[in-house]
Amino acid sequence: MRERLHALSIAVRRPMLDAMRETERRYRDQDSKRLYYLSMEFLMGRALGNNLTNLELYDEAKSIIAELGADLEELRSLEHDAALGNGGLGRLAACFLDSLASQNLPGFGYGINYEFGLFRQTFVNGYQHEKPDHWLDEEGSPWLVDRADDAISVPVYGAIAHTTVDGVYKPSWVDYKIIVGVPHDMPIVGYGGQTVNVLRLYTARSSDEFDIGIFNSGDYIAAVQHKINTEAISKILYPSDLVDRGRELRLLQEYFLVACSVRDIMKRYRETHDSFDEFPSKVAIQLNDTHPALTVVELMRMFIDDYGLPWEQAWALTVATCGYTNHTLLPEALEKWPFDLLGRLLPRHLQIMQEINRRLVAEVERRFPGDAAMQKRVSLIDDSDRRNVRMGNLAMAGSHSINGVAALHSELVRTTLAPEFYKLYPERFNNKTNGVTPRRWLLQANRPLASLITRAIGDGWIRNLDELRRLELFADDAGLLDRLHAVKSRNKLALAQLTKELTGVIVDPNSMFDVQVKRMHEYKRQLLNILHVVDRYWQLAEDQKEPLVPRTFYFAGKAAPGYFMAKLIIKLIHSVGEVVNADPRTRDWIRVVFLPDYRVTLAEAIIPAAELSEQISTAGKEASGTGNMKLALNGALTIGTLDGANIEIRDEVGEENIFIFGLRAEEVSSLIRTGYHPEHYMGASRNVRRVVDTIAAGHFSRGDKDIFRPIVSKLLSASDEYVHLADLAPYLETQQRVDEAWLDRGQWSRKSLLNIARMGKFSSDRTIAEYARDIWQIKPAVIGSFAHAALD
Repeated sequence: MRERLHALSIAVRRPMLDAMRETERRYRDQDSKRLYYLSMEFLMGRALGNNLTNLELYDEAKSIIAELGADLEELRSLEHDAALGNGGLGRLAACFLDSLASQNLPGFGYGINYEFGLFRQTFVNGYQHEKPDHWLDEEGSPWLVDRADDAISVPVYGAIAHTTVDGVYKPSWVDYKIIVGVPHDMPIVGYGGQTVNVLRLYTARSSDEFDIGIFNSGDYIAAVQHKINTEAISKILYPSDLVDRGRELRLLQEYFLVACSVRDIMKRYRETHDSFDEFPSKVAIQLNDTHPALTVVELMRMFIDDYGLPWEQAWALTVATCGYTNHTLLPEALEKWPFDLLGRLLPRHLQIMQEINRRLVAEVERRFPGDAAMQKRVSLIDDSDRRNVRMGNLAMAGSHSINGVAALHSELVRTTLAPEFYKLYPERFNNKTNGVTPRRWLLQANRPLASLITRAIGDGWIRNLDELRRLELFADDAGLLDRLHAVKSRNKLALAQLTKELTGVIVDPNSMFDVQVKRMHEYKRQLLNILHVVDRYWQLAEDQKEPLVPRTFYFAGKAAPGYFMAKLIIKLIHSVGEVVNADPRTRDWIRVVFLPDYRVTLAEAIIPAAELSEQISTAGKEASGTGNMKLALNGALTIGTLDGANIEIRDEVGEENIFIFGLRAEEVSSLIRTGYHPEHYMGASRNVRRVVDTIAAGHFSRGDKDIFRPIVSKLLSASDEYVHLADLAPYLETQQRVDEAWLDRGQWSRKSLLNIARMGKFSSDRTIAEYARDIWQIKPAVIGSFAHAALD
């Protein structure tokens, strides 16, 4: 079967590569301005189905494969997910690439060709275990085209030679080691197949097989150590930064991505331009979060050291070229690198950063004399505790555009994250609310629903998601609402079968499917969700109060290997599920399932079957979220806080078609500032107290009171910045409203249809069009004739 999968993939690849060459010719002929999107993550998922869908060859391929006695879906199931990302950051990047190509925009991705993904998640006794995720077959991927002839040499380590030329200080980087970046191109086909852009992924290789001198002296292990260390750079996504070696490897990864990308961009530009006068009018670089922030310094180094430009010109070109997207207000994503580590790995870059900082602080002093606090906040260098360089500040200083990814998030970037930068450069700040591609997340992931929509309103929605508004005409059409319910039921049956295969848990497809699928993190509050399950359990088991509806609670998501609390929450969810699923008093009413190894392919199975979408992060913590958009687009109703894009979803779908609860962002901030007292909420609600007390007493851990002690301590701590107990009682009350609404299946289906109909704003096509217009100033490349290639 794998041979058939490979043969089909090669056949599909052929017209894609033809279109890719034609696309590049078109861009060159028109001297198009190009966008280069730098990201440490691209969560691409499986490629075959997506490529067939965008080439409009899916049905044709399915028929041909059937004639050959095989099943296309079975072949697709053999393909590994391209494990090049982790969560929303990487999936957003993948959606953006799809939208760039589908709108015929000259946009390219740059990333790392990780040999192993984040990890493959398994569970042992409810605890997460991490196994290597070796996503590439021995023969490689048919979707990666080796471009060894375009390999890039990247210097690291070394020292600075302090020299002068004609009395002018001219430092030079010497005694460095070389890492080779070997590119592999993944074709990104736009819908209709006319434009095929490229995601270029770099693999790290040693410049020499080993040091022959050391080898000849007899130290065979040391001789190959540099090769081993070098090639570790592209081995695994996000090595642990809990130890010094891990931190060094992560910094090497980030610089490797930046250095390969910027050198490749510069080479491409220089092929058709003799000077840098047009550089910002032909090149736009977008930094997807702080990981690629070194782009600012690498551009400066190349302009000054390699091409001899004066500082002022180099800085103007850099700022005009770079844009920075902030994705979170959480400290772990606003990276800081130790001053000493940067000096050892990238001595010339540290020198340039210091000069950027000197000029930046001088500008603050000139424009805001005597404001030492502002200088300290804007400075790239944090002198408190260990001396660190703030990569977020570097990205903001060196970019002409700084955007958040939802209206609330962008406001918080201006007012709480970077108010001093906003004061300094207010014109740089803007909002670009995230979106998702409807091709992957509706047309491909939910073909029955896509077919129902197309029969009702035509297929214009595939390219213009605003067309879904026309579904509002059917809001009171009983026949269409019945068909919508039938589609959801069919998808739930499929997920129930998959659940049994993956976990052995048998779920009732007639129960409500309540879904929370996302990266495990305390701010996303999977803990709040399982506290609701515990309350529901006790109301049934102890109070003998039957719920209005049976529910199946679906969880899925990975915890970072070093994130103790997130991993303990996974264990708690499993432990609660073990008790609830086995108790004869409750098992017909409540089921808890944690599906292992969450990834794009699993999301494509869960999301079409979801009826309730849990978007319950602490207000002010979630930048945007895109799972909320995917789930609503597939007809799930949202229960959520006023956080991230939930606010804009509420504004679009209407307050009557969403379930909102909890503190607002400003109320959370005020509560923490004035003093958060969890004991108040314990005393105010018998149910809240019972939930916490029974977990503490070991009821869900076979009498062991120690396992979940850290969770209980956090819940009862005034330092719980995620204020779980403050929102728990309102959450429980809102869940009761959800039950009541679900009882009226006709009205629920109507709300579901209106959610689908009003998701037009949340297409990544809209997001990309705004980036292209407001930040990148790129335009679609005019398309000439292109012969549609069918499968032969």
